[in-house]
Amino acid sequence: MLSMTATINAWQCSGFHCKQYARMPEISLTSRGFLKVGTLDSKTPTTAGLNSSALPYVGDYGYASRNMNRGGIHVVSPDISSPSPGFAVGFLEAFDDEYDGVIIDPNKLPSSANAFASALRAALSKWKLKGRKGIWLKILSEQVDLVPIAIKEGFQYHHAEPGYVMLTYWIPDYPCMLPTSPSHQIGVGGFVINDKKEVLAVKEKCPCSCSNVWKMPTGYINKVDTSFLKMVAFRHAHMLAFEKSDILFVCMLRPLSYEIAIDEKEIQAAMWMPLDEFVGQPFYEEDHMSRKVIEACVAAYEDRYSGFTAHQLTSKLDGQSSLLYYDCSSG
Repeated sequence: MLSMTATINAWQCSGFHCKQYARMPEISLTSRGFLKVGTLDSKTPTTAGLNSSALPYVGDYGYASRNMNRGGIHVVSPDISSPSPGFAVGFLEAFDDEYDGVIIDPNKLPSSANAFASALRAALSKWKLKGRKGIWLKILSEQVDLVPIAIKEGFQYHHAEPGYVMLTYWIPDYPCMLPTSPSHQIGVGGFVINDKKEVLAVKEKCPCSCSNVWKMPTGYINKVDTSFLKMVAFRHAHMLAFEKSDILFVCMLRPLSYEIAIDEKEIQAAMWMPLDEFVGQPFYEEDHMSRKVIEACVAAYEDRYSGFTAHQLTSKLDGQSSLLYYDCSSG
C-alpha cells in the first residue's frame, strides 16, 4: 500500500510580505511491502509473480520501484535492469503557503531526471487529493534539465531571473488565481536642486527625441550621493520595453556633494544649470507631460506643493517597518 504523509508548516503572510517562521515540512512517500524491478540478490526479499506491469509507469521516464527499507522511490528506465543509487529520492520537500498552495524547496530537488519525474507526479497526485491549489516550482540553473520534465507534467512558465526559472501548476478546474509574472518595470527621475537654485541637468546618449535636451537624470540607476526629500509625481505608461508597463517615479533630492562624475557609456554631458534656464528650454514648452512634471518639481521646491513624503510606519499584518508615501497636507 503506497501512502504519503505531510507535516504542515507555520507560514506568515500578508499582501506585502511573507516569511516562514517554523521548520520546513517534508512530503514523504512510504510503503508497505516490497516491490523491485531487476535481478534480485540473496539478501533481497522476493515477490512471486511481480513484473513491471505492477509498477506505476512514469511515461518516458520508466517504471518506479518502491523500497520500504530505503524510505524512498527508485525510478528505473526501460533499458536499465536495476536502479542505481543516483535515481533514489525519498520525497519532495515543500511547505504550504497562506493560500492553500505549495512551494517546493528548490535546493532539495532530486538530481536524477527519472527520480524527479516520479516524485513530482506522486506529489501532484497527493496535493490534488488534499485540495491544494497553486504549486510553485523554482528550478535552479544547475538543474535546468528538469524544466522539460515539469512542463510535460503540466507546469507553466511564470518568470525567470539569473540563476533560476519559476514554474507554476494550478490544480482547481476554475481559472488560475495565481499572480501573473511581473508586468511593470520601475524607473526613477531625480530632480536634484542645490542651494544656488541650480538643477543637476544631463544630456543622455540616445537617439530619442530628447537626446539634445538638458533633462533630469532618469533611468534604472544606482545609488546616488543625495538626500531624499519627497516623491513629487509618478508616470504610468503601457506597452513599452518588452511590451511591459512602465512606472517612472519623480523624486526631489538634495545633493550632498557638488561634484559630478559622468558615466560616459550613457551620459553625453552633465552640469549644474540655473533653474530658469532649465525650465525655459523649448522642449518643455512643447511636451505637456514633461512640462507638468517640471512644474510640480518647481512648486515642491518653492513649498507650494507638498508632494508625497515618506513616513516610516509598522504594519500589524507582518510586523515590518515600511515607508508609506503620501501627501503631507492630508494629515
